[in-house]
Amino acid sequence: MSTMERATHPEPERRGHASADMAERGIGGRPPTRQPDSPPRCSLLPTLPGRIRADGAGIPSDTPEIRSTNSNAGLLVAGNPDPDPARVESRGKGRPAEMARARKRDRLRWSKLYTFSCFRHPHTDEGGAGPSAANGSPVGGPGFSRVVHCNNSILHRRKPLKYPTNYISTTKYNVLTFLPKAIFEQFRRVANLYFLLTAILSLTPVCPFSPVSMIAPLAFVVGLSMIKEALEDWRRFMQDMKVNNRKVSVHKGDGEFGYRHWEDLCVGDVVKVEKDQFFPADLLLLSSSYEDGICYVETMNLDGETNLKLKRSLEVTLPLEEDDTYKDFRGVIRCEDPNPSLYTFIGNLEYERQIYSIDPFQILLRDSKLRNTAFIYGVVIFTGHDSKVMQNSTESPSKRSRIEKKMDLVIYILFTVLVLISLISSIGFAVRIKLDLPRWWYLQPEKSNKLDDPTRPALSGIFHLITALILYGYLIPISLYVSIEVVKVAQAHFINQDLHMFDEETGNTAQARTSNLNEELGQVHTILSDKTGTLTCNQMDFLKCSIAGVSYGVRSSEVERAAAKQMASGAADDQDISVEDVWENTEDEIQLLEGVNFSVGNTQKPSIKGFSFEDNRLMQGNWTKEPNSSMVLLFFRILALCHTAIPEVNEATGALTYEAESPDEGAFLVAAREFGFEFSKRTQSSVFLKEKYTSSNGTTEREFKILNLLEFNSKRKRMTVILKDEDDRIFLLCKGADTIIFDRLAKNGRLYEPDTTKHLNEYGEAGLRTLALSYRMLEESEYASWNAEFLQAKTSIGPDRELQLERVADLIERELILVGATAVEDKLQTGVPQCIDRLAQAGLKIWVLTGDKMETAINIGYACSLLRQGMKRISLSTTAGDQVAQDAQKAAKESLMLQIANGSQMVKLEKDPDAAFALVIDGKALTFALEDDMKHMFLNLATECASVICCRVSPRQKALVTRLVKEGLGKTTLAIGDGANDVGMIQEADIGVGISGVEGMQAVMASDFSISQFRFLERLLVVHGHWCYKRIAQMICYFFYKNITFGLTIFYFEAFAGFSGQSVYDDWFMLLFNVVLTSLPVISLGVFEQDVSAEICLQFPALYQQGPKNLFFDWYRILGWMGNGLYSSLAIFFLNICIFYDQAIRSGGQTADMASVGTTMFSCIIWAVNIQIALTMSHFTWIQHVFVWGSIGTWYIFIIAYGMALKSRDNYQIMLEVLGPAPLYWAATLLVTAACNIPYLIHISYQRSCNPLDHHVIQEIKYLRKDVEDETMWKRERSKARQRTKIGFTARVDAKIKQIKGRLHKKSPSLTIHTVA
Repeated sequence: MSTMERATHPEPERRGHASADMAERGIGGRPPTRQPDSPPRCSLLPTLPGRIRADGAGIPSDTPEIRSTNSNAGLLVAGNPDPDPARVESRGKGRPAEMARARKRDRLRWSKLYTFSCFRHPHTDEGGAGPSAANGSPVGGPGFSRVVHCNNSILHRRKPLKYPTNYISTTKYNVLTFLPKAIFEQFRRVANLYFLLTAILSLTPVCPFSPVSMIAPLAFVVGLSMIKEALEDWRRFMQDMKVNNRKVSVHKGDGEFGYRHWEDLCVGDVVKVEKDQFFPADLLLLSSSYEDGICYVETMNLDGETNLKLKRSLEVTLPLEEDDTYKDFRGVIRCEDPNPSLYTFIGNLEYERQIYSIDPFQILLRDSKLRNTAFIYGVVIFTGHDSKVMQNSTESPSKRSRIEKKMDLVIYILFTVLVLISLISSIGFAVRIKLDLPRWWYLQPEKSNKLDDPTRPALSGIFHLITALILYGYLIPISLYVSIEVVKVAQAHFINQDLHMFDEETGNTAQARTSNLNEELGQVHTILSDKTGTLTCNQMDFLKCSIAGVSYGVRSSEVERAAAKQMASGAADDQDISVEDVWENTEDEIQLLEGVNFSVGNTQKPSIKGFSFEDNRLMQGNWTKEPNSSMVLLFFRILALCHTAIPEVNEATGALTYEAESPDEGAFLVAAREFGFEFSKRTQSSVFLKEKYTSSNGTTEREFKILNLLEFNSKRKRMTVILKDEDDRIFLLCKGADTIIFDRLAKNGRLYEPDTTKHLNEYGEAGLRTLALSYRMLEESEYASWNAEFLQAKTSIGPDRELQLERVADLIERELILVGATAVEDKLQTGVPQCIDRLAQAGLKIWVLTGDKMETAINIGYACSLLRQGMKRISLSTTAGDQVAQDAQKAAKESLMLQIANGSQMVKLEKDPDAAFALVIDGKALTFALEDDMKHMFLNLATECASVICCRVSPRQKALVTRLVKEGLGKTTLAIGDGANDVGMIQEADIGVGISGVEGMQAVMASDFSISQFRFLERLLVVHGHWCYKRIAQMICYFFYKNITFGLTIFYFEAFAGFSGQSVYDDWFMLLFNVVLTSLPVISLGVFEQDVSAEICLQFPALYQQGPKNLFFDWYRILGWMGNGLYSSLAIFFLNICIFYDQAIRSGGQTADMASVGTTMFSCIIWAVNIQIALTMSHFTWIQHVFVWGSIGTWYIFIIAYGMALKSRDNYQIMLEVLGPAPLYWAATLLVTAACNIPYLIHISYQRSCNPLDHHVIQEIKYLRKDVEDETMWKRERSKARQRTKIGFTARVDAKIKQIKGRLHKKSPSLTIHTVA
């Protein structure tokens, strides 16, 4: 008999053996007969008048289909009959006899509990010539050339089957590439490239300075920057090593396993991964601790989803269950080449002269985690950078901040000015050489040369052009880059040491993994955030419920508490509503019961994880006194029975814990337990509940037999379990999205629909996740007929099998009776709503990109206030269909384009200024929306919406969306995430932030900054980002100012001296100007400057908009500082020339020589630029005082020491003997310094008085202590200092208050409103 025949027609002997085997293990067959002292039988639903009842006493035992169902939990899987030890032994010739023995571990055959997720196709192709011949498989063709020799990795250590190792690297450099790449990075900067050219020219005779004076500063600047890059990349390398040095158990040979580092794994190795460990590479699942070879996998690092995925091994490898069974294991895998597709896999396994096809259900991807399974065995297919998660990552990009890019443009301008004045100088020099040099007999050189040949003035002018380019090079600040590097390293150190961003739970601090982007933190326009692990902590708390039209649960959600707090604080200011009146008169409308106003700001933490419910009507068995107690009983049983969870006993406490596929199920089971319905045990065919209050005998254990389980998926949006109670009555229990359940209600099942709908809306307004619960009683004949059809669909083979299953499932999930609804609060990470609120008030746009299904993402949007009731939601999705067909793709694309056009039109026609729109799009629709002909339409619609949520997106789509926003808007983007699925997005964004949580370090290793909690993003941006932006912007502007001031005086004097190439300053003055005499004050400005304190930044989030608007580094500001430098250079040169031109400076009547004038001008420059930076600073510490005034003092110390040391030079004793005793020197210094700085003083005085910026107003309020003396004004200013936003807690609470006031006005229009003192 062929494999196909065996799959569809199980042999009678085989079925008999399987049933006997299952009966022996106690996991199949009929349950044992109850003893006489057993608790009385229980019906799932007590007698309810007017409800559908089943009349039969049970399923006839002579019905073969039903008998088979009872013995196998109702779910036969095609191609997967129960393994017969005899057949296993016959199949495994030559293997040890232990391979076929019954497993001693207590296991469940979980494949029997799943309908849609665990179908096993017939995997054998007999008699094929090879993998490529099997059913026309592409394996072996182009793109499918990989060959893996299982348990024989030595073949993959040499060509032609040598594949990459499992070593991974996220660094930018390695030993070989560091020098060329780092040097390229440095000379990508325009200024460094210019100074490299001048350093080369300094070796020629045309240079007016010594070569050392040009080469040494460049080498110092470039070397220091390269050292910083090396240190930062070293940190990345060390974090890579932490991952590479993880250990996993690997088969060493002869059936023995030993631990080996991840990086040492090879393709073909057999590994054993234990519970809660990450998979070290992409593996083919061979077997697991469960008898039927299934395992649970958490893929949060890959797709962001927290619900567990079911994987299942091939049937042929099930006997490979022990270490020693791998002694002689050999096989060959032929499969697809490395690719980034996470959800597809094509390949074959050649094993024992048979070929078995492999699909994604057997593949375990690197960085996903094994959950709820003791161990698995797997063989390595893809390693290292060939693994799918690494294929989804991109090379670490070299990021540069927008300020640095703009700084290059300014340097281009300065370079243009440099070339222009150099041309003027060279032309002037050529003219003077030609016309005047022959007449200047006293300047005739002893030997004529090309540099000043009157007969060839053009050539002399060209040589002088090179001289001028070097001489005026001080217009380009060579120390700017190194000063910025020093400042950024110091800023990064302050970020790393900020205790306000220290996470006590993990012990992690914020880390600036690169300091190149500090100022970018202050210019962010759009934040693109992952959801799972970034916004949420994956903890659900059961908070409220609606049963039979009655709402239960008095504890408030975070949204309700925020509304209460806001109303309480704002009532006095409004002068039109009383806090007491709000609570007394609107209790019915907003469901804020008594006690809420007292818990505001002091919410008691739930003592039970997952259960925050408070309502004495249901607790401690009081529900039995409710008039609708029968429905309450059914509600609790649905919570306890409709799931796929596994109960586990905590060895330390003896208490039961639940391993559930989703946090929601875990919360429901905890709630059911607290209500007195504890799910205590699961066997292959039954579940057991311990009920406290349903019997007078105390706690009673009830058994319910599972007949069918139709699990939840994103398409069905519901879960159903069909079971039989102890009275042999068949029930269908269904939970799911309210819209799905309501569409399936019977006419007589809608009794509680109006009230339940009202409660669901209120729960939604409170930011809670909701599900509707329903049931149906089934006639035996009806169930038997349906189950026969269902089994036929399950055992069918073909591409339409899933559609058939869905159709048959839909047939039974009809005519439901509504019981009620649940409301759970998705526990966000601490401070997430407040952080989002502050970021929204700071004017930032927030997009959520998640791999979760749309409903989950929307619920999270409500929980963190990115969405709210009353917000108009635009949902973009494609219709279900065959996406492979060309016409279907075209239709889907046209439909999506129409949806986008309609959404844009809706936004344009909206007249309500307070209206808010939210855009929600799924992954399939996003595939079309990101195409070139549609992406700009999509982006335009998205930017018009207050919030954007992208669901079911792949890692690559995350990166593409980030690129679209970054390039389409031209604004700074920030991406934040915590998993490997976020790496592409993090690397694509202008700034990447990784969450250093408990789920791996891939996101952190690829990030520019890392934090432990999302809430720290507020301080990182609003405080450090604001400070760093202003510091760097002011620092660069000041650098240009001081270098223009200094450099142009050299040009003026050279023109004054006949374009001779003579500098008025000594070489040492020019060398020390940027490096010593003016470097420390500007560094202190970049490191310590604060326009306002950190507390003020957080209280006035609108200050952050100074960065995105680029107020401190726009062209107006840059040209203003450059103009200030031009004015100062003119004042310094011409005032000094006028003062010293013919005035006696010494007591003997001597006038000033060039050295005296040059030293005086240089003194004026030192004073002017240091006074200027003192006027620029808003925040002084002793460090700034030491640096500013110390720089001036250092100049005088230097000139005295210099004059004493170099006796043969023109500056001999120039300060002590010439300038120091001369009053004219000191008067000129004072006059010129005042002339340079008074215009700037007038400008800032006028600005503060007539056109102040936000920080000017705050500084004045703080200086005058108005924040203490006039709190009303302070609150008013704070309320003004937030951007108008339509998302966040503030917007949500404002909408809630507006709604409450409207209801109060309608309810009591004549109510006298007073303010409570």
